[in-house]
Amino acid sequence: MIPKKVFVSGCYDLLHSGHVEFFRQASRYGDLYVGIGSDETILHYKKHRTVYPERERLFMVKSIRYVKDAFINAGSGIMDFVPTVEQLRPDVFVVNEDGASKEKEEFCRRMGMEYIVLPRTPSEGLKARSSTDLKKETCMIPTRLDLAGTWIDQPYVSRYGSGWAITISLVPDFEIRERCGLSTSTRNCIRSIWPYRLPDMIPETLARLVFCFENDPERSDGIISGAQDAIGICMPGLVRHYYDGHYWPVRFESCHDEEVLSWLEERLCLVPMFPRRDGCSVVDGAVIDAPHVKALTKAADECWDAILARDLGRFAAAYRASFEAQTAMFPAMLQPGVQEYIDRYSAMDGVLAWKMPGAGGGGYLALVCRDAASIPAEGIRLTIRRKQNL
Repeated sequence: MIPKKVFVSGCYDLLHSGHVEFFRQASRYGDLYVGIGSDETILHYKKHRTVYPERERLFMVKSIRYVKDAFINAGSGIMDFVPTVEQLRPDVFVVNEDGASKEKEEFCRRMGMEYIVLPRTPSEGLKARSSTDLKKETCMIPTRLDLAGTWIDQPYVSRYGSGWAITISLVPDFEIRERCGLSTSTRNCIRSIWPYRLPDMIPETLARLVFCFENDPERSDGIISGAQDAIGICMPGLVRHYYDGHYWPVRFESCHDEEVLSWLEERLCLVPMFPRRDGCSVVDGAVIDAPHVKALTKAADECWDAILARDLGRFAAAYRASFEAQTAMFPAMLQPGVQEYIDRYSAMDGVLAWKMPGAGGGGYLALVCRDAASIPAEGIRLTIRRKQNL
């Protein structure tokens, strides 16, 4: 009896045990043939480059014992397998439950193929795997925390007074929530080009490339993201950048002193609040003038000097002053519910200062604590990135 031809299709870029178990289960219905998404298809459909090029993915899939043969699909988009199926003429089309669709089911009906949907189940004794989860786990694109001077990177602020913004680049060893002030929009832009790691480039050049890529002049919303996000992500260590009415800073100063960075790590943490709500505009009711901007830039100067001196009292005072200057200019940063978190954590013994990262409106509270023992139990400890690639 001639075995049936069984067909499955996918990208198989991060090949894992879940894929192998899916192949094993599908092969029970006959000889298994696999269609693999091309590099071009994945780039245009999923908007990112592959980790492994198509010939390498083809080699790996063909080497799995449950697979009779494999091919690079010649089509495009979510139905890129159509030319492969039309040439192979399989009897059975198998998908997992995440990949099932009415479009595929209708295609199988037209082609006279049996359509089988398998549940996503791991092999006995193994952890469930998915490419999406693996990408989250293996993505080492940093994030950033702004320490002082936030908003000075916008020309409509710095035209009232030049000054510094201070950022630290953070290792992504914790869950980085969307819309929470950790520059996830910039980070997601980076991931659309380099999904897992920053390229090995001069950090300042890389930051400028990211800033220009994110701020496409054709953007329909007319919003220009501040340069501190790209700089904070791309430039390791503790960095300050000076703005004087332009989008890009005129100069940088960096600190990579291990004693200073370790001192910061022992005293900084993030406490989750709630994401910035849809429709929230933190620029509503803004009061931007020379006195408010001077308060912001003065606090940033004092914050930098205190950090380099490892003077905790001065650092906490300057950190609070910077946040107070921000919220004086942009009172809508303090959206309903934020003050309750500030009241709760500011009353804790050992918590010396607090602010919201980024534009505020929700997200996290970033706390300065007396020492590591004073960090709240729910506080997220931070690791400052020391080198360009993790």
